[in-house]
Amino acid sequence: MYTLCIHRNFIARHFLTVDDAGAENELHSHQYRVELLIEGEELDANGYLLDTVDLSAQFDVLIDQFRDKTLNELPEFADLNPSIEHFSRILCQKMDEALYAPQVSAISIKLYEDDVAWAMYDIDRLE
Repeated sequence: MYTLCIHRNFIARHFLTVDDAGAENELHSHQYRVELLIEGEELDANGYLLDTVDLSAQFDVLIDQFRDKTLNELPEFADLNPSIEHFSRILCQKMDEALYAPQVSAISIKLYEDDVAWAMYDIDRLE
């Protein structure tokens, strides 16, 4: 199984909507690092799982939807607490929808919030 990973850093704002989250209930920014991991069994004629230039361009389009935004104001977070768990799932599902690559068997997003925590969401495309 081959794994290819690309990553980006960006800043976004949010406030948690659960009770008693202290300062996290106030609007604040985080430095996010997001890693996109794709997996597949077969390489193309060039020896690529996917061309990293094309994949990077698609990933940039996705990340730009959230960069410098307040997550709570985005439709993807309607009625959701904007936790890193929800955020990693949203990013992974959006990337899965945008990526036409039948040779890719799995997609994962690992999302770091500052240097404190990370959450990961996986989609197995073979299920």
